[in-house]
Amino acid sequence: MPNAEIVAIGSELLLGQIVDTNSAWMAQRLTSLGVNLFYKTAVGDNPGRMREVIARSLERADVVITSGGLGPTQDDLTREIIAEVTGRKLVRDAGLMDQVEQRFRRRNMTMTANNERQAYMPEGAIPVENPNGTAPSFIVEDPRGIIFALPGVPFEMKWLFDNEVIPYLRRKFDLSEIITYRVLKIAGLGESVVDDRMGHLIANSSNPTVGVLAHPGQVDVRITAKAGSTEEAMKLIAPVEGEVRQLLGRHVFAVDEETIEDALGELLRKNRKSIAVFEDLTGGLVAERFLQAAPTCFVEGVIGSSPEAVKRVLSLSRQPERSDELMKDPFALADELAWAVRVRTGSDFGVALHAVPDPGDKAENLARGQTYISLTDGKNFKHRTYNMAGRGRPDRTRMSLNALDLVRLALLEGM
Repeated sequence: MPNAEIVAIGSELLLGQIVDTNSAWMAQRLTSLGVNLFYKTAVGDNPGRMREVIARSLERADVVITSGGLGPTQDDLTREIIAEVTGRKLVRDAGLMDQVEQRFRRRNMTMTANNERQAYMPEGAIPVENPNGTAPSFIVEDPRGIIFALPGVPFEMKWLFDNEVIPYLRRKFDLSEIITYRVLKIAGLGESVVDDRMGHLIANSSNPTVGVLAHPGQVDVRITAKAGSTEEAMKLIAPVEGEVRQLLGRHVFAVDEETIEDALGELLRKNRKSIAVFEDLTGGLVAERFLQAAPTCFVEGVIGSSPEAVKRVLSLSRQPERSDELMKDPFALADELAWAVRVRTGSDFGVALHAVPDPGDKAENLARGQTYISLTDGKNFKHRTYNMAGRGRPDRTRMSLNALDLVRLALLEGM
């Protein structure tokens, strides 16, 4: 199985003006193809650093895929640098020149002289036509490894990768194995707890391998298998997936591309339940996610950002005369807000998220404080309490997911 390295070229990537989505996309394609990707490198439009990075890539990878630097401007240096690194002259290719000229003719545009640079490539390279742009691609077969030079424009790069790079790699390396994975998404358990429960699977796995990745409020368990076909790989994955599900139970809320919104929306529609939301510190994020989950089941969202707004909602609580007292008891307050928002809307469920942040903690993630989540159907309550409360996006994402997960589990348990 060949090893690959991706080299993303362009100073704009290092300046943060453009996010390098190309490399992530190519990494997924290489994984499914069964090619190992051990390095991804970004380098600016600097000849010396480009030369160093590409030369080093050739020393440690069988396949080097560059993206960017094939345009007509003076800072598009990929052709020249690849020619230098592989010890070749840069030569004009008549076929590439014709491709570039035809592109301009078809679009009724005048071709400036600098576009002729795109018709040059390292001597002996294999030209690759780019039907979606003016920057032709090429392949250099060097004794140390193979270099694919692809454009940086995403839709051009993707077409060339799928239609030229993948078929070439299959032929060149006789790739018969593919890599397939299954991702189980976990809520309600931290990364360390997940590792404690199933660490033996991670430590002792070979094919399939098992890994864990943490997100705010969510842990992903990835099970990856190599086989001759997707069907064979899934057969390898199935028993491991079964063991993970047994160990983690209902904390598994979704698979692969599914989200917590997908899982909850299906349950709300299946059970024909409607829901309303009160929230404060999360600023509407809980309501937004319920709306994404099931717009036909979501009745209303209330954001209470001031004591006066909270008291207006509490006017529909079970004991509105106790509103001043409730404001001092955050646990009881969350219950009454959940009750009141349900009464206010006539929905089946009311859920409230009330947070008490530490005013001195400005952290974006895991900020100090307390968050109280309450859910009621008018008969019973379910609660969750967390020793964190932050205004940063990670904290708000985490707590909004926890609110959705509380409702998901309540529906599964028949509340």
